[in-house]
Amino acid sequence: MFSNLEQTFRWYGPNDAVTLAAIRQTGATGIVNALHHIPCGEVWSVEEIKQRDAVINAAGMRWSVVESVNIHESIKTAGDLRDEYIENYIVTLKNLGKAGIKTVCYNFMPVLDWTRTDLDFRLPNNASALRYNAPAVAAFDLFILERENAYRDFTPEQQQRAKAYLDSINEAEKEHLTNTIMAGLPGTDDVFTIAEFKEHLKKYRNTDANALKQNLAYFLKAIIPHAEDLGIKMCIHPDDPPFPILGLPRVVSTESDLQDVVNAYTSDSNGITFCTGSLGARGDNDLPAMAGRLGPHIHFLHLRNVQREADGSFYEADHLGGSNDMYAVMKSVVLEQKRRAESGREDVAIPMRPDHGHKLLDDFNYNTYPGYSVIGRLKGLAELRGLELGVKRSIID
Repeated sequence: MFSNLEQTFRWYGPNDAVTLAAIRQTGATGIVNALHHIPCGEVWSVEEIKQRDAVINAAGMRWSVVESVNIHESIKTAGDLRDEYIENYIVTLKNLGKAGIKTVCYNFMPVLDWTRTDLDFRLPNNASALRYNAPAVAAFDLFILERENAYRDFTPEQQQRAKAYLDSINEAEKEHLTNTIMAGLPGTDDVFTIAEFKEHLKKYRNTDANALKQNLAYFLKAIIPHAEDLGIKMCIHPDDPPFPILGLPRVVSTESDLQDVVNAYTSDSNGITFCTGSLGARGDNDLPAMAGRLGPHIHFLHLRNVQREADGSFYEADHLGGSNDMYAVMKSVVLEQKRRAESGREDVAIPMRPDHGHKLLDDFNYNTYPGYSVIGRLKGLAELRGLELGVKRSIID
């Protein structure tokens, strides 16, 4: 039998309430990590990288994937300093290469890295999940942010639902909604103020989806040749959620978008992170078929599920539950592994992590990053490793 997927766990560094010792007990062998303390756009030094790598190695695991080397807004908007920030990015890739870290996940989402409205949505069993409430986002956009021309983006029915939602919450709940939506980048506690966010929106006045896609292609053409020389595989993460929000464009939300990414610069180093949770929030994304067609370009897997709702809302379901067929997705992934093994490709053991997880049991006693409790992800990893084994046995036997 060919290699299993590499089982990994995201870890947010020394300040993470989830320890490396706890992660090792889950059965994961790889760590997904980033140097979150270094401001976006600055170079990661060899010393900083090797220091973090040594901590992970000392815990009996390896630093499998960097998630993420974040991309400065100047690159996304084609600002005056974009070439300078691209050069910094290239230097960071070179330094990662010197440390032997060869897989780098990144995203090209404007301003906000991911968006949810509820970080403690209770399921029937009282487990805690993350939720995206579409009427709540519309209410924030229309009546709290008061974004210029926001009404154009919502139907009369959506506007009515947004107003009804706004009228149903008090001032403290409005503030909580604002802080939840305005959360900054992973690994930080930063929250944008309304004024700060509006300044960011101004920078995107001349950057629509077409322009953003061109800026992404410019970035890829600049960095991928260097990634090739270093043997580094770059893998873009899809938008989360996979549709425009708050007046900001999205360009990595569909199969066509992902195909545009890999076509922007043809190279084994230019690939994708296949995130079933992000892509699965759109009902028109056929995940098993996408995994099959895009399989050769998948360098990293985020496996989780969402339960979609009719109004565009969704919440994060059990890893093998929800609206998406995880069995069919895993089958597509295993068939891609089989093709790689038969063709002699070395990257058969694709890094996979159980993306997000419910808060369960003892998880409630720890202040973990949203979605990154240890027991909830352990449950997801156990389910996914069993699913992988079952699929492989059904194919081979």
